[in-house]
Amino acid sequence: MRALITGGAGFIGSHLAEALLARGVEVDIIDDLSTGSMANIDHLKPQRNFHYTIDTILNCPLMAELIDRCDIVYHLAAAVGVRLIVESPVRTISTNIRGTEICLNMASKKGKKVVLASTSEVYGKSDKVPFSEDDDLVLGPTVKSRWSYACSKAIDEFLALAYHREGKLPVVICRLFNIVGPRQTGRYGMVFPRLIWQALHGEDVTVYGTGKQTRSFLFVADLIRVFLMLLDLPQAEGQVINIGSDNEISIEDLAKKIVAQTGSSSRITHMRYEQAYEEGFEDMGRRAANIAKLRRLMEFSPSVDVEEMIRRTAEYLKTHRC
Repeated sequence: MRALITGGAGFIGSHLAEALLARGVEVDIIDDLSTGSMANIDHLKPQRNFHYTIDTILNCPLMAELIDRCDIVYHLAAAVGVRLIVESPVRTISTNIRGTEICLNMASKKGKKVVLASTSEVYGKSDKVPFSEDDDLVLGPTVKSRWSYACSKAIDEFLALAYHREGKLPVVICRLFNIVGPRQTGRYGMVFPRLIWQALHGEDVTVYGTGKQTRSFLFVADLIRVFLMLLDLPQAEGQVINIGSDNEISIEDLAKKIVAQTGSSSRITHMRYEQAYEEGFEDMGRRAANIAKLRRLMEFSPSVDVEEMIRRTAEYLKTHRC
């Protein structure tokens, strides 16, 4: 078997490449290194079943060639992170929509299976928590760039389901909820590595907003377990599936755990969203996943608790830049 991972030099993509190679799968990755890093895949280069291409997924002839020789596409490439989305909305929209369209179109022509990484962001401002896959999506106004990412990923989902219905494309849509772990960077607004980095370096641990907002975090190894099971799970095709944890924690409590667990002398401080991002920035009070469908499909339960996530991520950040 041969797999293509778009965004394969990124946080999630590099972990997935490792796991697939360990199972004897031949792996191709493509990444433009806009948010990915060669450091994430340097240790994979000596493996004869690993192949990498540094280029954009908007390169149609190249994508046609890469998809033609694979059996499954894990489409992870996207503009991600709140800060990047706010600062580069054009890139967010074009990469997420055009890149996904190219990937789905090429895969459809060859009948190749696609696992599409979407996001819990598509639920937007909905207050029906925990979020279920068939819930309404409630997005904010177009004048706030914050919502361009959620909208672009929702369009990706519509496209994928359209290809499935019209062309019988075997596609699975995975809505990811706050995936964390080693190799994740805080540069683009990811809260988990950012707070740990600040605590490890004795900086103020900065919580945006009140800190009462809650999130449910899933360790990257648990996500990879799901991705591997999707290699051969035909009943998941044509489905939208939440992938996350149903255990919530407030950002303020997360910050306290991080400070305590790292033995840091850092203070916990608060910053208004307008200072961190842009005027009128909107955030959600709760974001938690209903993972009943995931459990039905593959008897899945998260295996790593928040304390262990902090420990493993902190160990990585002690020797790597955030």
